[in-house]
Amino acid sequence: MKSTIIGVDLAKKVIQVCICTNKTVRSNTEMTPDEFTQFLAKSKSMTVVFEACSTSNYWKQKALSFGHDARLISAKLVSSVRQSQKTDKNDALAIVQSGVQFN
Repeated sequence: MKSTIIGVDLAKKVIQVCICTNKTVRSNTEMTPDEFTQFLAKSKSMTVVFEACSTSNYWKQKALSFGHDARLISAKLVSSVRQSQKTDKNDALAIVQSGVQFN
C-alpha cells in the first residue's frame, strides 16, 4: 500500500509542497495558492502536514474539505528536524520528515 505524505510550508504568495511516497521524496516544488488548491482538489486522499502558523488552520480545513487527512505540527518540531539552512524547500522536507513519525 502506498503511503503518500505531503509537507507544506506556507507563505503569502508561494506554497512549498514536498511530496513523499513510501518514505521517498518524489518532488519538492513551489505552487501559488490557486495551484495548491487545484492540486488538493485533483489528488487522491493523502496525508497533508502543515507547520502551525497564522494561515495553517485555513489550509487544513481546505485539505479536509477535499477528503485528505490534514494535520498541524509545531514549528519547534520542524526546526529540530531540519538538517540544513532555513529555506522553504528545507522546511517542507522537515515537515514531511516530522509527519512520517506520526503516520
